[in-house]
Amino acid sequence: MPDPSQDLRNKILGRKGEDLTVAYLKQRGYRILKRNFRTPFGEADILAKQGDTYCLVEVKTRASDAFGLPSEAVNAKKRERYRKMALFLCERLGEEVPCRFDVSSVTEEGVEYFEGAFI
Repeated sequence: MPDPSQDLRNKILGRKGEDLTVAYLKQRGYRILKRNFRTPFGEADILAKQGDTYCLVEVKTRASDAFGLPSEAVNAKKRERYRKMALFLCERLGEEVPCRFDVSSVTEEGVEYFEGAFI
């Protein structure tokens, strides 16, 4: 049976990682359009815009690297969901727009940001 207190700690840790990523992006001139951007295909942690490019951002946060780097947790299934979310975004906007998939890897050392992490 799942430990409810561990689930809560994970949620708090994830929220902290998203907050740190939002601050990181704002400092670099990104516009934050939406947090928890939901589509029929899944949810992007952050939808941001850098210039004319829409950025679907997956945030991965770890308290330690005991289970590997946070960015290593973005598997093929998640990448495919992000591709579908990008198509959904284009449909919603009514036009084809430049879109990029970024990954934010957050540890106690800080934010490591990967622009164009996958295609």
